[in-house]
Amino acid sequence: MPFYSGAELDAVYDDALDEGFGLVASNIAEPNVMMGLMEGASQANSDLLLQLSGGACKFAGDGDPVAGLKAMGNYIEVIAERYDIGVFLNMDHQTDMEFIEKQIELDIPSSIMIDASHEPFEGNIEESRQVVEMIEDAGRDILVEAELGRIKGVEDEIVSDEAFYTDPEEAVEFVDRTGCDLLAISVGTQHGVAKGKNLELRPDIAQDIRQELRDHGLDTPLVLHGSSGILPEQLQQMLEYGICKVNKDTRYQYEYTRTLFDLYRAHTDELVPPEGIEDDRDGFYNAVDWSPNKDVFDPRVGGRDVRERIAEVHQDLAEIAGSAGKSKYA
Repeated sequence: MPFYSGAELDAVYDDALDEGFGLVASNIAEPNVMMGLMEGASQANSDLLLQLSGGACKFAGDGDPVAGLKAMGNYIEVIAERYDIGVFLNMDHQTDMEFIEKQIELDIPSSIMIDASHEPFEGNIEESRQVVEMIEDAGRDILVEAELGRIKGVEDEIVSDEAFYTDPEEAVEFVDRTGCDLLAISVGTQHGVAKGKNLELRPDIAQDIRQELRDHGLDTPLVLHGSSGILPEQLQQMLEYGICKVNKDTRYQYEYTRTLFDLYRAHTDELVPPEGIEDDRDGFYNAVDWSPNKDVFDPRVGGRDVRERIAEVHQDLAEIAGSAGKSKYA
C-alpha cells in the first residue's frame, strides 16, 4: 500500500505513547537500504518510518534535492504498495525554507523536521512556527517535528561540538508557541559513531520533559536523535519517558559498507588479478589469462546482500524499540 499521511502517522505515535514503544525512524539515501528496511519491517510486523535528509535528496537527485525527493518519493510509494504495513516518510534535519516550501507543495512527506536548534530560543521558535503555518496555509496533512537543545556531532549540514541538554520548562513554552507535533530533545546522545559507555546520557531529562508537558495538557511525542551508539537497555529506558521516535542512520551506513566489504574480501581473487597478471581494466582482461567473476561483481549480488542484512538489522531494532508485532495498518 502507498505510504501514508501525517494523520495516520500521528495515530501510530498515539499508540506508541499509550503502549510505551518507539517507532524506529530510518534514514535512506538510495533504494537498497530502503527496500531492506521495508522487508525487515514487514517481517517484524512493524510500521516503518523512512527519513530523507537534504543531503540524501541531493545525492538521489544528482545534486538537485527536489529531483531527489520526487525520485525517492515515487520509489517509496511504488515499493510500499507490495507490503501490508504502514510506511511513512519524514524529512530529517531540514534547514532550507525554500526546500521545505517545495516539500509542502509536492505533498510528498508524512512529516517534516525543521531543525532550527542552532538558533537562539526565540529564533528557533520563529522558524519552527513558520513551518507549522506554511503547512496550515497550504492545507496539507503533514506533521511537524522541531528540535530544542543540540545533539553533539554532525548530521548533514548541522554541526555541534557539544551537547546542550533540553530544559524541561523551555520545552513546554516551545511546544505551546510553535504548535509542533513532535519534539526532538537533547539528553546526551550523539550523531555519528559513538559508544554508549562514553555518552553522558540523562534519561531523567526526558522523564522531566514528559511530565512538564503533561502537566500543561500537552501529550507531545518526544524524539531521540543520535541513537546509533546507545545500548538496548538505555534505549528501552528512554521509551518509558515518552520517547516514541528513535532515529537511526549511522548503523545502516556501516552495515551497508561492511556487508559489501565482507563479500568482496571473501572473493578478492575473483575480483582482482593475482600478482604478475596485468590489471587491464580498460581492455577488460581480454589479453591476459584471467578474468573477473560476474557472479561476484554484478552490483545486484552485493545489493541483495545489503537488503538482507538491513532487513535483519531493522527487525532487531524493531524488537528492541517494541514496535514489532504492532503495525497499525497491517
